[in-house]
Amino acid sequence: MNEFDFDVAVIGGGSGGYAATRTAAGAGLKTVVIEGGKEVGGLCILRGCMPTKALLYAADVIHLARHAGTWGIRAKNVGFDFAQVMARKNDMIKDFADDRVQQLTSGKFKFIRATARFTDPHAVALSTGETLTAEYFIISTGSVVSEPPLPSLREAGYLTSDDALRLVEPPKSLIVLGGGAVAVEFAQFFTRFDTQVTLIQRSERILRDFDTDAAAELGKAFRREGMAVFTNTRLLRAGREGDRKAVSFEHDGKTVRLAADEILFALGRTPSTSPLHLEKAGVKTERERIVTNARMQTSAPHIYAAGDCTGPHEIVHIAIQQGEIAAHNIARPDRPRDMDYRLLAHIVFTDPQIGTVGLTEKEAKAKNIPYLEASYPFSDHGKSLIMDARDGFVKLLANPDTGEILGGCCVGPMGGELIHEIIVAMANRMTVHELAATPHYHPTLAEIWTYPAEELADQIKLQASVSDNQTGGV
Repeated sequence: MNEFDFDVAVIGGGSGGYAATRTAAGAGLKTVVIEGGKEVGGLCILRGCMPTKALLYAADVIHLARHAGTWGIRAKNVGFDFAQVMARKNDMIKDFADDRVQQLTSGKFKFIRATARFTDPHAVALSTGETLTAEYFIISTGSVVSEPPLPSLREAGYLTSDDALRLVEPPKSLIVLGGGAVAVEFAQFFTRFDTQVTLIQRSERILRDFDTDAAAELGKAFRREGMAVFTNTRLLRAGREGDRKAVSFEHDGKTVRLAADEILFALGRTPSTSPLHLEKAGVKTERERIVTNARMQTSAPHIYAAGDCTGPHEIVHIAIQQGEIAAHNIARPDRPRDMDYRLLAHIVFTDPQIGTVGLTEKEAKAKNIPYLEASYPFSDHGKSLIMDARDGFVKLLANPDTGEILGGCCVGPMGGELIHEIIVAMANRMTVHELAATPHYHPTLAEIWTYPAEELADQIKLQASVSDNQTGGV
């Protein structure tokens, strides 16, 4: 007789948790998933990927309509119904969330609506008053909006990304604090819906984790659309100016004070782990993030974690992979699998879009990894000129000896789609020679990849020839 109620208990029913639950139950393990959020669906469906991308697509549509004259199309007095924009988003999110509820309630596992906290390594107390035991646990509790760095921000009042998704009308003016993906996506969305936006970033540029050239292209587009962008700043204080909210910050050695109708706090999220009492389970954390190995195993060997609560990358498809690997390793310890971040991709759904995969130049230089780089601009590419999408470029990094593709970056039209060509190429360990020789239809956006591939193939072929000649002369 099993001494535990379940073989596997999954805490959290978002994308990572559901993937773990489905995998564990599919392997024949007696599984339960515990979800304590007010709504079911997880961050991606409810407050992340899906609602924000629905809004950003609407922003793209209005931007194209307002610039229709470029193609000889008359579209005068283009306006919008912001409440309808939000209503469409809400309807879509309800459908996605309903599908997730259906998946959670009709699977080959038990679904419990409650919060959970550990009372010992194999038991959790539920908010329903019950106690539940399991031989293994998978924690996938996601993240919450980080606390603001200035106490005075609370006094001034601010919006979080969650709040921004619930607005019924756009503010006339908005200060966005932050320069990451969430910040820049919301900044452009509100700009295109007639909000006067000022973006304030602490580091030297927006999107500090991306290569400088990629971030610079987006910054150029933002300023062209009328957004004010301040980088390399230090927040000092926040307050009120009548009905408006104000922030003071250092920039270029001077103190700047700006006021707006609203402040959007977009300086990141924090793993949602503090309510779990992980110390009672022997699970180690670092700044609230659960520490795991490549098999998604925590410091307590029978407890695994997946998704934003562990990282290191807060991306939905990574959370799904982590959940699946955690459950697989519980079910098949004789055939363990590790997470492999070689194909790690990032996409920012602004205009121009930014997509990256694998190694960036910034990372290569930091790790002293040898590489060759070649790029090609969309401003000299047939299909993008037809679309009047002239911002950006594609870039490839390759091994200087073998030509294997080490990384790719696309800043430009449909960048989030185009980067998948390089993801597939890298998944199959293709070389730039093979990519350059792969037929591409003309005129398409995708054929732009052949130009940097051909340039690198020529360089690497030339270097190999020189090396051979040198060797032959010895």
